[in-house]
Amino acid sequence: MDVIRAIRERRSIRRFKPKGIEPEKIELLKDALIWAPSAGNLQSRRFYFVYNQKIKDRLTFAALGQAFISEAPLVVVGCADLRIYHYYRERGTDLYCIQDVACSIENLMLAAYSVGLGTVWVGAFEEDEVSTILGLDGHLRPLAIVPVGYPDEKPLPPQRVSHDEAIVELP
Repeated sequence: MDVIRAIRERRSIRRFKPKGIEPEKIELLKDALIWAPSAGNLQSRRFYFVYNQKIKDRLTFAALGQAFISEAPLVVVGCADLRIYHYYRERGTDLYCIQDVACSIENLMLAAYSVGLGTVWVGAFEEDEVSTILGLDGHLRPLAIVPVGYPDEKPLPPQRVSHDEAIVELP
């Protein structure tokens, strides 16, 4: 699929069909995550693929009751690896590892769309609770919860600001 088409057509999906995801599509999603750019190529990110219903239910609770999380066949949790501090100090932990995860999650979402899957980026959750649920080491910080599955809805495109409002061109 054309990248620009995927960027324009992808939507946040909050209703999923009760259908599993084929292993080859799971592998494609993993590739999309790891091939994203990263600061200094340190790849300061880790991803948890959650299929277990009890864990998804606990993640739903930690995410302020957003029920669609537990309804997706797969939930990906993107975590920043704070050990990047050793290379880039505060800028590494306050920015670079967060950008690393963000780039990877965007790749995942576009790749998912390209093979007929839907996703939504969830940022509203209790970090400490998610860390406990997943048993994360202290150097990992959960930044995004991304339910993945076959869409059971087709949302309309959201409004976007104009190029002139968002972009400043300097001579």
